[in-house]
Amino acid sequence: MVKKYGNYDKYPTKEITGYKAWRGYPEISEELKKRVAGRKKTVIVLETYTEVNVAEILEGLKGVYDTAFNAENCTISDEAYNARIKEFVTDDRVFGIMNTLNVQDVYLPEKIGEMRAEIEKADGVILVYGVGASLVCEGDILVYADLARWEIQLRFAKGQTNWKTNNPAAPKLAKFKQGFFVEWRMADRLKRRLLKKIDYLLDTNRKGDPSMAEGDGFRAGLEKFASEPFRLVPYFAPEVWGGQWMKEICDLDKSAPNYAWAFDGVPEENSIYMSFNGVRVEVPSIDVVFYRPQKLLGARVHGRFGDEYPIRFDFLDTMGGQNLSLQVHPLTEYIQNTFNMHYTQDESYYILDCGEDCNVYLGLKEGIDGEAMLADLRLAQTGSISFPAEKYVNTWKVKKHDHFLIPGGTVHCSGKDTMVLEISATPYIFTFKLWDWGRVGLDGIPRPVHIGHGEKVIQWDRTTNWVKENLVNRFYTISDDGKNKTEHTGLHEREFIETRRYTLTEAIEVESEGSVSQCNVVEGRGAIIESVDGSFAPYEVHYAETFIVPESVKKFRMRPLDDKVTILRATVR
Repeated sequence: MVKKYGNYDKYPTKEITGYKAWRGYPEISEELKKRVAGRKKTVIVLETYTEVNVAEILEGLKGVYDTAFNAENCTISDEAYNARIKEFVTDDRVFGIMNTLNVQDVYLPEKIGEMRAEIEKADGVILVYGVGASLVCEGDILVYADLARWEIQLRFAKGQTNWKTNNPAAPKLAKFKQGFFVEWRMADRLKRRLLKKIDYLLDTNRKGDPSMAEGDGFRAGLEKFASEPFRLVPYFAPEVWGGQWMKEICDLDKSAPNYAWAFDGVPEENSIYMSFNGVRVEVPSIDVVFYRPQKLLGARVHGRFGDEYPIRFDFLDTMGGQNLSLQVHPLTEYIQNTFNMHYTQDESYYILDCGEDCNVYLGLKEGIDGEAMLADLRLAQTGSISFPAEKYVNTWKVKKHDHFLIPGGTVHCSGKDTMVLEISATPYIFTFKLWDWGRVGLDGIPRPVHIGHGEKVIQWDRTTNWVKENLVNRFYTISDDGKNKTEHTGLHEREFIETRRYTLTEAIEVESEGSVSQCNVVEGRGAIIESVDGSFAPYEVHYAETFIVPESVKKFRMRPLDDKVTILRATVR
């Protein structure tokens, strides 16, 4: 196992100066009272993200308002809503279809008119709240209550329901599916329109202990993140195959059975920390992408992907654990036609660490019978046999810093006792499991297997020789002056991500080349990321940390903290 440096930062924070923030309902209430003081009538619009605990906010702010209106009373019934989204939710345990709905599609114009009339009659401080509150009334003050995706998932596990859906006992997978394919998309479409208008951003991630930043400060923070290197707030999750490596390297709870996943570079899922004079405010990192997409991504990447962040880094820890599932990801046309996604889940495995005699499953063996393989997969699902993976799928010995490329359609699986830095395109839940080694998940239920989807996308010609020539350690040296070495490590030509590995003993200057850069320190204690023009302060990163350099930073330097560091960098070609 790699040396533990003890410097992995689980709470990366940027200080935002010149703006105010408040923590706790008493402070927040006092600020809002000051804002409305001396007015005969003030309408506060509290727009909320789905799954925000509105009841807690109403109780916490009860001394601020005189009358409250629940904007969601203007929506269609819960039954009608669930009927409307059913085609997008589907009956599958994992996969839905990306929807095209907006929050306003759920609102009834006649009910909005009635509520507006009631608001017009009321005096004093009026609070209009809920998902879509800003559609009912523009108001005098706009407060946006936000919530990070990971916190939503934790709340799902504890019984939180989906929006307008009475499903407290539903499996977490079902709740996540509805959020991912339906309600988060709807809420994000509305959020995009409001980011420039927000007077206050309310961070509701800590139960009973919110923080609030003034809107200009929130936007200044987003601007800062889009202008200089930054990290996302990582989160870690267990799984049946999980390992023990991250416990040591990332200083996690030693009493936990395992940690399998680490999301340290997924802006759609992670969050960011802003600090305003000691008050920490947590917001979804996707807000940076929505607010300044071109500045963050670069004009070329923005033109291609819009305000979607296309690169994803995460960890897969099987050190002391088990194999991942044998799986395959969809081809581009399949994900477009079946799930209404723009691009597919191409990926790669970079081996950050591994034990002795470890393997990665990748590609099919020469001369196999595809129909026989599918028949065995189906038999294995009935429990009649244990699928003979080694009969059909290649196993490749792995060592630290190997890089295996996995374009969609390639059968693959990370073996036990490996620590993988997974570098992939962002559509990250589209994994068609083919075989899960006859085990059940942490909930005691067999994990979903999708042979029906998988058989439609498996590329049967990706066999041993082709895989060796195209997908295993396709390295070549770009430059080497004896002090610093730059290598191309991937990805495959079918994948839009370019990866380069920098092994440095002194500072090197790097150009953006028109793309955001996503990087990870894969060897060494860490590095300093420096501005070439003084536009940002030196930024320190450490072993195993993922960091992002916006395209707006046209040139930057990477300097080792110690004698030597190795950094893997991904950009969009």
